[in-house]
Amino acid sequence: MTREPAIAPARRRSRWRPVLVLGAVLLVLVGLRIATSGGTVSLTNAVQDFVTLSLSVVIESLPFVILGVLISTVVQLWVPDRWFFAILPRNGVLRRGVLSLLGVLLPVCECGNVPLARGLVVRGLSVPEAMTFLLAAPILNPITIVTTVQAFGWGDGIVVWRILGGFLIANFVGWLLTRHPHPDAMLTPDFQAACAAHAHDADDRTHRLSRGARMVTAEMSAVLPALFVGSALAGLIQVAISREVLVGLGGDPVLSVLALMALAFVVAMCSNVDAFFVLSLGSTFSPGAIVAFLVFGPMIDVKMLALMRTTFTARTLLIVTGVVALFVAALGLGLNLAR
Repeated sequence: MTREPAIAPARRRSRWRPVLVLGAVLLVLVGLRIATSGGTVSLTNAVQDFVTLSLSVVIESLPFVILGVLISTVVQLWVPDRWFFAILPRNGVLRRGVLSLLGVLLPVCECGNVPLARGLVVRGLSVPEAMTFLLAAPILNPITIVTTVQAFGWGDGIVVWRILGGFLIANFVGWLLTRHPHPDAMLTPDFQAACAAHAHDADDRTHRLSRGARMVTAEMSAVLPALFVGSALAGLIQVAISREVLVGLGGDPVLSVLALMALAFVVAMCSNVDAFFVLSLGSTFSPGAIVAFLVFGPMIDVKMLALMRTTFTARTLLIVTGVVALFVAALGLGLNLAR
């Protein structure tokens, strides 16, 4: 895959700026939570909630991130191109369809799929193909499917619509990105440089263990800060917005869908266990809202966006988020109105 010359990385920002920004946002959101709760939530409790929620997201996600980095390294160094690309059809639609099913073979949740997708792009996948995989794989993950069946069964259609909706929306987004005249422009300059560096030494297959160690170190250095920032944002938002406010909207066919989409975005829960989390809301929210939660969360949440930002430009993620949100909302509303 021929890539255009890498763009020189922008001047690095101060190391402390993200910390200061997060600190300022924390103070604002904690103050908002205290003000809207009538003073029943103390500053100490709010900070404790923030730390607990943020750490829970990190602990839940970290094993899958590490697994994703390891699988990505193995794919890049030990899987020959002729093996990997031989199973992919030449037709673009079919190719993206097969890639969206790759999650069936790789039981890694959405946070672990980001480093894997980065490795696949380095190996030669296009941006639309990688995005299709990223959006579909967490939902078509066999562990995700099994846990969803255990939580809801097959009777009410939640499992079917989660699988079908995830597959169709991911492939539509992938097709939409193929309309971009310069797909590589959707990658960040730093990642374009990494792809160019890989192309220069692609023929060097010696000392794979040492190269693999360097790749794991570099990938973890790129992904872990994003994971920590995304987890902190998830904790901040949950401190500021009471879950009771969202649950109070559960009876309305439209607002219930939007409320659970917002909840999925905020809680940033791993797709392997999110079905059991939302099961407790099944008596309050409509099936369409439950499906919206189960489809939107694995595709787009604050943690996922922070991880994807290591690879894709902010404009690309804004477009993808808007398209996914629109179609998930339409899916949930359609299911509610059809009942």
